[in-house]
Amino acid sequence: MGRGRVELKRIENKINRQVTFSKRRNGLLKKAYELSVLCDAEVALIIFSSRGKLYEFGSASVTKTLERYQRCCYTPQENSIEHETQSWYLEATKLKAKYESLQRTQRHLLGEDLGPLNVKELQNLEKQLEGALALARQRKQQVLTEQMEDLRKKERHLGDLNRHLKLKLEAEGQNLKAIQDYWNSGAADGSSNFHLHRAQSSQMDCDPGPVLQIGYHHYVPAEGSSVSASKSMPDETNFFQGWIL
Repeated sequence: MGRGRVELKRIENKINRQVTFSKRRNGLLKKAYELSVLCDAEVALIIFSSRGKLYEFGSASVTKTLERYQRCCYTPQENSIEHETQSWYLEATKLKAKYESLQRTQRHLLGEDLGPLNVKELQNLEKQLEGALALARQRKQQVLTEQMEDLRKKERHLGDLNRHLKLKLEAEGQNLKAIQDYWNSGAADGSSNFHLHRAQSSQMDCDPGPVLQIGYHHYVPAEGSSVSASKSMPDETNFFQGWIL
């Protein structure tokens, strides 16, 4: 039969407590030694009994292990700075290697530094170039198709706009023609009325009324007068000006 489960509580019997302490202490020291040997670990074990007696084990040295423990626990800032510096150094190294690899790949794609490459690497490079060329041609065809579609849309839009402007121009031409016909008909009616008014005014001018003449006298020569027509009438009328008399 196996040993039953031991209840974890303080052993009240002093003798049994001392025997259990000795057995468990020896077992713990043995396990620490096995751990340091099997796993190449630095192990330090410190035990104080109830009477204050010290038991210790150190795979290297308890003092050195404690100093190392103090450096790790009581100088966290320096440890973190060192760890961060190391992390940045590793990251920079990785980035530098990646950058150099990308530069080599770029030179190979441009046909440079092909000497160190073997047949397999050249075949892989050829496949990459063929794939890149196929993708470039596909993209070029897609761009040309999109541009042609845009030009067709613009052509249809301009055609619709042209037809709209043509219809608008025809409508405006018809309106202009109607207005011009209206003005021509109005001008013809106005010309006939103008001739009619001129004829009426001419008839009115033919019948003058009495004339008031001031400053000269109406002279009628007697019959048989020897005064010549040139002296009695300086102009076409039979009137003398007042200042002559």
